[in-house]
Amino acid sequence: MLLSTLDIALRGATVALLLVLAASLFRGFGTVLAGRLAAAFALGSAAHAVTASIGAASQVTAAHAPVIALSTGNVVVFWLFTRALFDEGFGLRWWHALIWVAVAAFSFVNCMWLAPASGVRFSIIAINLLVLGFIALAVAQTIASWSSDLVEGRRRVRVFIVSAVALYGGLNAVLQIALSGSSTAEIANIVNSAVLAGVVTAISIAMMRVDGADLFPAVAEIQADTIEAAAGVESSADQKLIDALMRLMGDERIYRHDNVTIGTLATRLGIPEYRLRRLINQRLGYRNFNVFLNEHRIAEAKAALADPSQAEVPVITIAMDAGFQSLGPFNRAFKAITGVTPTEYRRLKASAA
Repeated sequence: MLLSTLDIALRGATVALLLVLAASLFRGFGTVLAGRLAAAFALGSAAHAVTASIGAASQVTAAHAPVIALSTGNVVVFWLFTRALFDEGFGLRWWHALIWVAVAAFSFVNCMWLAPASGVRFSIIAINLLVLGFIALAVAQTIASWSSDLVEGRRRVRVFIVSAVALYGGLNAVLQIALSGSSTAEIANIVNSAVLAGVVTAISIAMMRVDGADLFPAVAEIQADTIEAAAGVESSADQKLIDALMRLMGDERIYRHDNVTIGTLATRLGIPEYRLRRLINQRLGYRNFNVFLNEHRIAEAKAALADPSQAEVPVITIAMDAGFQSLGPFNRAFKAITGVTPTEYRRLKASAA
């Protein structure tokens, strides 16, 4: 009885904290995609706090199944949240919603029909393997995107948030698989509720210790004249580094090279990565290294598309000459900066000539 009361108290406290966090995120950052996804993830986590049960072997009721489906679908929200958190140019697509619906629907069907037909243990294993898959995708996204983030404060907080959620979610899924059908999981449920409460509290505290505008920037603060912002730098040493960096970008066109990284540029300039990251962020106004590279690539592509002598050159050739590896990322980056597709841009320049 005491353990059950403690479990309920921990779950209730966690749900209350998550609901407050969701409301705060939506009120403060509801106009930003990452902020909206963070609020949605907090709501889905509240559903998880209500329904999470390790070692349960009982059948799910019709009233309980939709909440479990919402909790399961939250892993898709987590994956999308990590993408939006690390990529300010990320936008939701119709098929993202389709993935969420498919996962939530599978969870609901699993609860209502598959579990009674094939057994609860099989049902728990199937759902949690799906959860582990999306957690792996989120972690991979974090690893792939972390180095391009130029804002030191949010780099640490973002990695902490993703790592904490992924570690808890991964361990929870493994325990549910390992202990499904067990009758001795009451203590495991208490521990799970306590860990979840601790993770949510730690994430809330971490988010309060970083500037919200850094964590959820409203817009990419990159403009066409960003490069010229170096004219107002205070340090002559920084000015020399910026001049050297601009020579690498403008004269050597290093952005054309395959797999160019901030480490590559730092080595060429003979400075530590953290200093170059801070220089590009604080002196040139960029938050993301890939955006910095793409602005130079798009500037070259714009010149080529507007050149009448290159009117017959395929767009893919221009994209790859500028340093893009494929047409899709080039089209998205080009439209994000110019507001039109490369083909439309070429047509507009040709008609204006």
